[in-house]
Amino acid sequence: MQYFQAVKIGKERAGKSQMVLFNLGGFGMLTLTTKKKDGQFVPVGEEDLVAVIQTVDGYVTILVDAEGYTKAQSKALEKDAAMEIFSKARQSGIEEYSGDRVEIWTESYPTIHKSLKG
Repeated sequence: MQYFQAVKIGKERAGKSQMVLFNLGGFGMLTLTTKKKDGQFVPVGEEDLVAVIQTVDGYVTILVDAEGYTKAQSKALEKDAAMEIFSKARQSGIEEYSGDRVEIWTESYPTIHKSLKG
């Protein structure tokens, strides 16, 4: 697949995820549209899985594909607000991302939502 094709498809997929997150939390920012596999750019996956990460600015609820590539994110929030969006996503039928790390921009973050549940 050519790079521009991967970007076009990935932008459509990430844009849908952005709107889902916007509807859940009132804000959604598009993040990644492509990922690299075997030296080639491919679009992010179609699936939406929800996770929460902690950045230097606060807690961020994210929608990722099955490989943990972030397609959309909330703004940085307090822990309770991020978990509220996470809970709304789960209640709407979005599955929880089961991996331990996610990729967002050029960074990798551990998922923390599992440790926040109790």
